[in-house]
Amino acid sequence: MSLTTSHFIPFDREDVWDWHTRTGAVVRLSPPFAPMTPIREASRLSDGTTVFSLPAGLRWVARHDLSGYRRGHRFTDVCVSAPLRALSNWRHVHTFADAPGGTIITDEVSTRVPGTALTGLFAYRQHQLFEDLKFLRRMASFTPDELRDERGGAGPLTIAVTGSGGTVGRALCAQLTTAGHTVIRLRRGSSPTDASTRAWNPADPDPELLTGVDVLVHLAGEPLMGRFTEGHKRSIRTSRTAPTRYLADLVAASPTCHTMVCASAIGYYGHDRGDEVLTEAATGGAGFLAEVCREWERGCGPAADAGKRVVNIRTGIVLAGTGGVLPLLKMLFSAGLGGKFGDGSLWFSWIALDDLTDIYCRAVVDPALTGPVNATAPVPVRNGEMTEALASELNRPAFLQIPTLGPKLLLGSEGAEQIALANQRVTPAVLRELGHTFRYPTIGRALAHELGGEELLGSTGPRP
Repeated sequence: MSLTTSHFIPFDREDVWDWHTRTGAVVRLSPPFAPMTPIREASRLSDGTTVFSLPAGLRWVARHDLSGYRRGHRFTDVCVSAPLRALSNWRHVHTFADAPGGTIITDEVSTRVPGTALTGLFAYRQHQLFEDLKFLRRMASFTPDELRDERGGAGPLTIAVTGSGGTVGRALCAQLTTAGHTVIRLRRGSSPTDASTRAWNPADPDPELLTGVDVLVHLAGEPLMGRFTEGHKRSIRTSRTAPTRYLADLVAASPTCHTMVCASAIGYYGHDRGDEVLTEAATGGAGFLAEVCREWERGCGPAADAGKRVVNIRTGIVLAGTGGVLPLLKMLFSAGLGGKFGDGSLWFSWIALDDLTDIYCRAVVDPALTGPVNATAPVPVRNGEMTEALASELNRPAFLQIPTLGPKLLLGSEGAEQIALANQRVTPAVLRELGHTFRYPTIGRALAHELGGEELLGSTGPRP
């Protein structure tokens, strides 16, 4: 089979080319529904090598072919790893051509892989690139003059990130580097391998940890999923409270770090607020997660007291194909076991992964964002609506009505109440007031992007 597809995007060819040359481009363009994870990126498009991990310990090694390279216009990659080289016979030519008002990108793939398997993959790549470049253009509009580069875009910053290996951290770091920023990953329990990583001891961070850093993004924390045993609850709390305060002390003392962007969660509002519309001005709720979120946000106090800008991202349920709740739901629905919880009336306040990373990127540069920010889609849905949308995307039935006993068996009574059966109608009032643009304002579009349901943008289609 082979596939040739071309599409137009309203961005200059040189800008589009530059984006592809930056660290993180491969991560941004790798579909979450494909069984391939980039573990090493090519240093050059002319003759570099990218390595992907596959199931069963296999590796897909894509080497760029110098003979198919023309700077600014074309690069080519071929699969060189056995046995996949013989099985796939893969050759992919990426071409960029000037067009009135923008660029035409053409992908030509020669391979033994069935064309039907390629369509969703390339549709994802097209939409992802288009949306990332549109966001970069919007980013320039809310970047203050002192942070702009010579072309009027968001100037390069040095950004330290904790939790960079998680679902959100991995996507965010790639988006920041493709935007031209320098990312320093703060990692626990490991020695730095190069200038892009620093060792971070959450209980006793090095006083020089933030040397040369402009912005700190703090994502790290014990995962919430799991039974709410006393030990798990203790880990959730201790991994968020004291480490955040210690980092805030470093931000406060830093002569260069002017902004601290810290993760939080809509658990702040309590697990059951009924039909109440919850903006950032809403009072905090009751329960374990609400208490943790309040302590978590208070941990940023030293930075705020020192006059640094602090943003607390109160995150909803993240829809990501590579982690969190969506892969579990997909597995259940694929097995015919999907359905709504109870009568389906619980509010489900969600956010697409790329919209969440857009919010973090904006928080890094936009001085208008400060204090709590609800990171949820503009239109929350009820559990029954979410169920219908997911069933439609997967083309699977959703006639089951799942009793609340199911989540309680998996998470325990308190864990189910706080997470799976939470009833929160959260709205992003701060972002709305700032005119923020969401990539995926409806849950159907978000699911299509994460699960491979998008269509190609102007394709000639597969041919035998």
